[in-house]
Amino acid sequence: MFKSKALEKRHYAVDIAEQERLAVGHHAATLVATPASCIGSTMSIVGNVECTGPTQIFGRIEGDLRATDLVIGEGAQIEGNIQAQEVTISGRVKGTIRAIRVRLQGATVEGDIIHRTLSVDENSVFEGATRRVENPVDRRGDHTAVSASSFNATAEKTVPSPSLVPSASPATDVALQPN
Repeated sequence: MFKSKALEKRHYAVDIAEQERLAVGHHAATLVATPASCIGSTMSIVGNVECTGPTQIFGRIEGDLRATDLVIGEGAQIEGNIQAQEVTISGRVKGTIRAIRVRLQGATVEGDIIHRTLSVDENSVFEGATRRVENPVDRRGDHTAVSASSFNATAEKTVPSPSLVPSASPATDVALQPN
């Protein structure tokens, strides 16, 4: 009797282990369809880069960059245009960014951002124009697809601060007038 109980327990344990292995393998296959491509901090590329899956950049690229999910890590430098579904930037970018979702997290960006959603944290520096469009990766529709809630950073309103408002005295008005 002891032998049959021990054999039964062993058989049950093997069945459970096999089911767990299959479940983990299936789960891993569904979550990680493709491994992330990575450009390390010691790598520098001159030329265009195109990835069909998730991509992580920690090095330097001089050229255009296309990927689905893109992470530009701290210390990375990109000089060129970026097109992606989702992009998270913690490094430096000089060029136009076109993505459905853009997140600036401690980033320095010099250039335009065409997006559906944009998130900028307080440690980021952004110099350029931003435009919200429904499909930012489709270049054909970006002129007509601008929504009413879009924000254009190049449209400036000048509001004088109280200390710079000219006084009513004629001498001050003359001094403030351009030549």
